[in-house]
Amino acid sequence: MLSRSAARLLTTQTRAFSTTSTRQTKVAVLGAGGGIGQPLSLLLKIDPLVSSLSLYDIRGAPGVAADVSHIDTDSTVKGYTADQLDDALDGAKVVVIPAGVPRKPGMTRDDLFNTNASIVRDLAASVGRVAPEAHILVISNPVNSTVPIVAKTLEKAGVFDPRRLFGVTSLDVVRAARFLGEVSGNDPKNTVIPVVGGHSGATIVPLLSQNAYGKSISGETYSKLVHRIQFGGDEVVKAKDGAGSATLSMAYAGAKFANAILRGLNGEKGVITPTFVKSELFADQGVDFFSSNVELGKNGVEKIYPVGPLSAEEQKLLEACLPDLKKNIEKGYAFVA
Repeated sequence: MLSRSAARLLTTQTRAFSTTSTRQTKVAVLGAGGGIGQPLSLLLKIDPLVSSLSLYDIRGAPGVAADVSHIDTDSTVKGYTADQLDDALDGAKVVVIPAGVPRKPGMTRDDLFNTNASIVRDLAASVGRVAPEAHILVISNPVNSTVPIVAKTLEKAGVFDPRRLFGVTSLDVVRAARFLGEVSGNDPKNTVIPVVGGHSGATIVPLLSQNAYGKSISGETYSKLVHRIQFGGDEVVKAKDGAGSATLSMAYAGAKFANAILRGLNGEKGVITPTFVKSELFADQGVDFFSSNVELGKNGVEKIYPVGPLSAEEQKLLEACLPDLKKNIEKGYAFVA
């Protein structure tokens, strides 16, 4: 028999995702057998806005599906093998892509490009053919390049809708809230800040000045905090000592963002979170994709917000971000050209 505390924990986990209506949606996870895909599938299974969960991978997806299908929430789960991608995508409203290889010690996200670029391109081509109206959430790194790859692949197929393509940068937001909470002695729910730019190293720009607790951080504490937010992934890769990257926290952040997408599709108003999308904010500088606060709705992207007021330090971070981000985006474009 469960103790009262354990029962409360299960109840809290089940309610961890917001829902405002009974409408539900089919979600496909491409790469469900991997280090991110497995915990992500678990978390999506307990999201009340998911009615059908479609799990695909080149290996292991049917086993993951069998496992998570035993969870006592009101959604169906089915796993698909390597030759069943079209079946997995059929009818999907939301497609989450964590497929690819993880980072190892000494690797940057950009080092993953050669392997993950082709995986993401091929999956995007299938989505464009089978589920052209699906909302696509890209987790596979390097996001700064894989999102442009998906865009160009869909564009070639004549089905690209910029309102329905998202790079998942939520882990940067999650880390920023947690790390700022630690240094300021506050609950992370009170230290949420926008994180803009991209999703690797110096392209990650945390806007600490836009939070009451963040604006009080200065000097060496500020520099160390910014660096930890930008390179938090390295901390996990090093600690895992070659056994993987930030899979669990990324799964959490990915599920959190997927829930935000589903809430917007459900008609909930005021769903705003940073995400890496086709954006005009810095397009005049050759930066076609940029992460900033985005309002999500029934059509996906409803409104892209500007970065807002910046401190002198944040302006410098943004200036350092843009050239690198432009190169990452161009690298993605070139791969599909």
